[in-house]
Amino acid sequence: MIHNSLIHVAQIIVAKIFFAWDEYLSFFSSGSRWHFFNLFWFFFVFDVPRYMFTDIIALILVAVQPGKKQKMLFKQKLLKEQPLVSILIPGRNEGKTIERCVRSLREQTYKNIEVVVVDDGSDDDMENVCKRLVKEGYIDIFVKNKVRGGKASAANLAFRRSHGKYIIHMDADSSLDRDAVINILSYFWDEQCGAVAGNVKVREPYVNLLTACQGIEYIKTISVGRLITSHLKILRIVSGAFGAFRREVLETVGGWDIGPGLDGDLTVKIMKTRKHVRFAMDAVCLTNVPKSITALMKQRLRWNRSLIRMRLRKHLDIVAPGEYFNPFLVWSWYDNMFFNVVLAFNWLIYHIFLMFNYYSNIGIILGANLILYTISNYVQLFVGWILSERKQDEAGLFWYAPLMALYVGYFIRPVRIIAYVEELLFRTSYKDLWNPRKVSDIAKKIGM
Repeated sequence: MIHNSLIHVAQIIVAKIFFAWDEYLSFFSSGSRWHFFNLFWFFFVFDVPRYMFTDIIALILVAVQPGKKQKMLFKQKLLKEQPLVSILIPGRNEGKTIERCVRSLREQTYKNIEVVVVDDGSDDDMENVCKRLVKEGYIDIFVKNKVRGGKASAANLAFRRSHGKYIIHMDADSSLDRDAVINILSYFWDEQCGAVAGNVKVREPYVNLLTACQGIEYIKTISVGRLITSHLKILRIVSGAFGAFRREVLETVGGWDIGPGLDGDLTVKIMKTRKHVRFAMDAVCLTNVPKSITALMKQRLRWNRSLIRMRLRKHLDIVAPGEYFNPFLVWSWYDNMFFNVVLAFNWLIYHIFLMFNYYSNIGIILGANLILYTISNYVQLFVGWILSERKQDEAGLFWYAPLMALYVGYFIRPVRIIAYVEELLFRTSYKDLWNPRKVSDIAKKIGM
């Protein structure tokens, strides 16, 4: 009897699948090409040119490898001259992660490094762990802030205590591949290069569905996306997780300003000096990512509020002719604002358009959208995987690619819209406890 019931259920499921497929075919075959385009204009107008075409460019760039000879010669020079490299690690309550971070630095193929750690008012055992690591020779300089001053304050303190010709900034929950330091430094063969962004990847992408989606997202937006924007000279952020700077450039721009968004803010300040910012795909950093919806939403709200605060308010002067006018910087600004802010609201408008015009068939249309975006995500992930240095580890992410359309379309974009509205109307970033309240109050008062 159970066997007959299972057969009956299977028959119903198969019948429903065939019925749904028939509905799809009849709906899309009944219209013209313009009708089809009208239903999926957001995908074809914005996402295909933005992502699918750039993937082809990425493959070409990796095949051609512009600057390969100069990088190789500069590496030889670095290994011969051995200039001191200071690695700054500001952090708070990083007692569980700081040891793995600094141990990875002593395994680097480039040996002349100075590790500077600043504990920004931690109330865990970070201070004790760091003092032990100083005795063991893993940390060169350790400073404990008794009163929390915020990430920018800790980074600037670490910078003042450092001595290196080149400066690398890292997050305490990150670790580096063994050749990451020499590889990221090699991009300074270009005298006009002021900063280099490292290739940040997710350390444990298979913890749950959320970390897997972030693993794919980092490959698409960082490993591939920043490769393109770097060569176009519009790379808009040197991630705080792993980035390298010329010491004199940091001194010129005055180091880090109060965040959130201090890494993107610093990048714009550097570009204002007409220095280039490059991306080092071969300098790999692994970092921790949020493992829960709540933690991820909190992170992304902070990131997206900072875009409005830093790009739309603090650095709005870059889009007008004047002291800081730089066509690449202007292009970078428009690229950032359009593809993040404008398209987030456009995505909302697109769904409203579907509801008013195709309400009875909205399920079919959104289902077709998911299919289109899934195909696109597979193409983008495949390109990132082809370019990856750890293909075996990342091969499993292909199983999670179908989730990306839902993750980006119905989590990331709505969170962006909420963050933009909150910051535009209420300046919520100044209330974020990511910074001490007194620091945020001062920043708001002086317009930072």
